Amino acid sequence: MAQSNQTPLDRALSLIADVPDYPKPGILFKDITPLLADGIGFGVVIDEFARSIRSLNKKVDAIVGIESRGFILGGAIAKALQIGFVTVRKPGKLPRDVYRKEYALEYGFDALELHKDLLDPSDNVIIVDDVLATGGTALACHDLVEITGAKVIAHLFMLEIEFLQGRKTIGNTHSDVGIISLLKA
Repeated sequence: MAQSNQTPLDRALSLIADVPDYPKPGILFKDITPLLADGIGFGVVIDEFARSIRSLNKKVDAIVGIESRGFILGGAIAKALQIGFVTVRKPGKLPRDVYRKEYALEYGFDALELHKDLLDPSDNVIIVDDVLATGGTALACHDLVEITGAKVIAHLFMLEIEFLQGRKTIGNTHSDVGIISLLKA
C-alpha cells in the first residue's frame, strides 16, 4: 500500500474548492466551506494558526476578524488562544458608534466598520481573513485598528493569491507587520 506524503495541514487545505466566475466573470473564488465542514481539517487549520501566533513571541490581546469568513476563523483562533475577538463588519451591521473605512476590491468598492470602543491604544491585535488577494480589505481593516490606537502585530490568511500582490501592498505601508498565509496559489 502506498503511503501519502501529505501532511494533515496539506490535506485540510486541499479541501478548499475553486469556483470560477464568482462573484463576477473572471474571478476565481476560493470556497472554504468544504474545509469548514470537515471537523478534523478545520481543527488542523485553527491549530496551525494558533501555533503561528504563539511563534511570534509577542503579547496578543485580541483577534480582529473581517466579515464574514474572518469571523469563522478568527472566533475559533481567539478561543484556542483564550483571548478576545473583535468583529470588523460591512456597513450598517454594527449598532453603536463606529469607525468606517472605504476601500477598493479587485472587483469593485466596499467599506468596513469597527465599533469605536472595543480596542484600547495598549492592545496588540492580529487581523484574520480567509484570502489575501490585492490587500485592499486587509489594509482597510488595518487602518480601522490603527484609528483606535491599537497596534497590528500580524495579518493571518488561510490562502494568499500571490499574483495579486497583496503581501506587497501591505508591506509597502506596514513593513513591520508580519503576514502569515497557510497556502499560496
